[in-house]
Amino acid sequence: MPCQKIVRLLILSLVACAAGNAQSPPVFDGQAALEATRHVVSFGPRRLGSAAHEQVRQWLKTELRQLPCEVGEDAFTARTVLGPRAMTNLIAKFPGSSRRIVVLSGHYDTYDRPGLRFLGANDGGSSTGILLQLARSVARSAHRDTIWIVWLDGEESLVNWSGEDHTYGSAHLARRWRSDGTAGSILALINLDMIGDADLDLVYDLNSTVWLRDLVWSVAWRLGYSAQFPRDRPNAIADDHVPFAEIGIAALDLIDLDYGPDNAYWHTANDTMDKLSARSFGIVGQVVLETLRVLEQRGSGG
Repeated sequence: MPCQKIVRLLILSLVACAAGNAQSPPVFDGQAALEATRHVVSFGPRRLGSAAHEQVRQWLKTELRQLPCEVGEDAFTARTVLGPRAMTNLIAKFPGSSRRIVVLSGHYDTYDRPGLRFLGANDGGSSTGILLQLARSVARSAHRDTIWIVWLDGEESLVNWSGEDHTYGSAHLARRWRSDGTAGSILALINLDMIGDADLDLVYDLNSTVWLRDLVWSVAWRLGYSAQFPRDRPNAIADDHVPFAEIGIAALDLIDLDYGPDNAYWHTANDTMDKLSARSFGIVGQVVLETLRVLEQRGSGG
């Protein structure tokens, strides 16, 4: 039997086993995630080095300090195509009883180009908002695996998405986790980006780790969200998950790159709150929470 088919059968068995042990699907407040995103967007464009960018990070820290987690900052100076730039990843750690770590990540900076007032409701806003609501959800329940929620800085390119002009925060953190040994303790990393689109259509990403991608898709289909998690249009996405996958961490990208007609809202002034929906946040949040529960059923390794 081909190896890929064996992996899929194991994933289906794991999902079915976890479903049998569940009393009810997890509840995720999509409206609260939408409102958190609305608050983020109210600060205005969150481009690197701006007052709004700093204000959002400080607001997140204030919100997180109300939860039972350790809040830390990973500040660094990135070598960019425009010279050195100060950046900061924000990390909230929710301790579990196992030594394994599951990471949920997404970026909080916004696209920046001369003459463009980019509010980034979906691109930068939705990831920031849903991660905060996931933190609130994780804080309300016991979990065996330690969960880290990471707001990554510097995802957007400064000039052009080529070479190393992008994903500065994730590239820095991946190098750090490889050198200090953290990478070996991470069971899985799920990156969320542009997940608030009212017409949600997530990419079946070929740059994601196969077993983790198929596990999440199986969870989504079991919960009734096959339309939002299609398999028939695979694509290879370059995003914040890639630096982690390159150092051997099982990593998945959840991203909708069909944002408006022919992706017309992406990186434009049209990326505004009216294009988002609480239902989309609720779907993604519920799938992520259920995936966390399913992952706790598995042993180490993929």
